Amino acid sequence: MDELNRKTPEEFKRSEKTPVIAVLENIRSAYNVGSVFRTSDAFLLESIYITGYTAKPPHKEIKKTALGAEDTVDWKYFTNANEAIQYLKSLHYKVYAVEQVKNSISLEKIDFKNDDKIAVIFGNEVSGVEQDTILQCDGCIEIPQLGMKHSLNIATAAGVVLWEIIRNRM
Repeated sequence: MDELNRKTPEEFKRSEKTPVIAVLENIRSAYNVGSVFRTSDAFLLESIYITGYTAKPPHKEIKKTALGAEDTVDWKYFTNANEAIQYLKSLHYKVYAVEQVKNSISLEKIDFKNDDKIAVIFGNEVSGVEQDTILQCDGCIEIPQLGMKHSLNIATAAGVVLWEIIRNRM
């Protein structure tokens, strides 16, 4: 592990985090939640906000895919996405849904500043981000897709979007 220059859980907790928060709205699969925890750990995200019926730690399936990240990444639970958004806006976060809608911003065109506080909402595997939630956001981010399918698994979408946001801050 020393050769890989990986942080211990204690070092991770003390590390300066990127002011980016992943918000999970009504995610059905706890495995997907665990994957987002793992991605959030990899990119030193500030936190994950879990909303609605999304599974939260401790949970066997989250643990299986998070591989310990559920113990390192800070998280908060909110009854619904509205509560999370109101809280985020009180902390001066810009809130974006990851969804294919009219006037969405294509992922490669986002232009966040290094000090921008950003929250991105990932929605249900079948129905996506709820319309009421979208209406409260500062905008929507869309992942360009070229094939026949025009949707990605939420864990995959989170990896792509979060990497693009983090990559531009490195």
